[in-house]
Amino acid sequence: MTVLAPQDAVPESGAAKTVMVIDDDPVVRDLLRRHLSRNGYRVETVAGGKEGLARARELRPDAITLDVLMPEMDGWAVLGALKDDPELADIPVIMVTIVDQRSIGFSLGASDYLNKPVDRDQLLAVLRRHCPPAAAQRVLLVEDDPATRETIRRVLEKNDWTVVEAENGLVGLERLAEATPDVILLDLMMPEMDGFEFVSKLRQSDAWQKIPVIVITAKTLTAADRERLSGQVERLIQKADHKLDSLLASLDEMLPKQSAPGAGEASR
Repeated sequence: MTVLAPQDAVPESGAAKTVMVIDDDPVVRDLLRRHLSRNGYRVETVAGGKEGLARARELRPDAITLDVLMPEMDGWAVLGALKDDPELADIPVIMVTIVDQRSIGFSLGASDYLNKPVDRDQLLAVLRRHCPPAAAQRVLLVEDDPATRETIRRVLEKNDWTVVEAENGLVGLERLAEATPDVILLDLMMPEMDGFEFVSKLRQSDAWQKIPVIVITAKTLTAADRERLSGQVERLIQKADHKLDSLLASLDEMLPKQSAPGAGEASR
């Protein structure tokens, strides 16, 4: 039985490409869902071939990953049905299976063929070839220290973020007027306009009220500081976390809050 559950979130713009994962193994479905979601794709998972065909007709995904060995209706039958349907035939299908029969897959119209266990980087490379993800998400980095900005920018760009920099709150407001980011990374202690004043002005604007803000600071926050930030920011991260793992994890968690409503992930 197929049960619909909330899917992994995607940016509010709705520009993310949708990938349908058809696999009877719940572990594989979950692994692919999490990995693809983190890399800019909207993911729909389905546990069987019949459900996958029905959902594909409803959703019209941008790409499909398809297991071969499944009960009731195997991947070859699903692939044949997809290619026989004029409305679905152009969707790229990537076979993902422990059975190495790529010649059969290509002869039936598969776009690519991967063997389990799936190499996640290889899967992403294949998907990007057949179904490029949406444009990189934008982060506004408001930080007065050039070395810190450089470190954070390199880490984020390596993970497919577009980074816009501002050396203080005043410049940050100017950058906001030019383009609205998906999230803001904010230092507190800056000249001209500090992070506290920046957040205050940010939340006064209807256009900017919902932008998530992550504070990254070396300052030891007092109770008064926390009170000033209460309800204004989503997370506080200490600069002592040199690897910035917590920053990347926070960004992964933050953007689901910007999800487009009404879509679902199917899983067993």
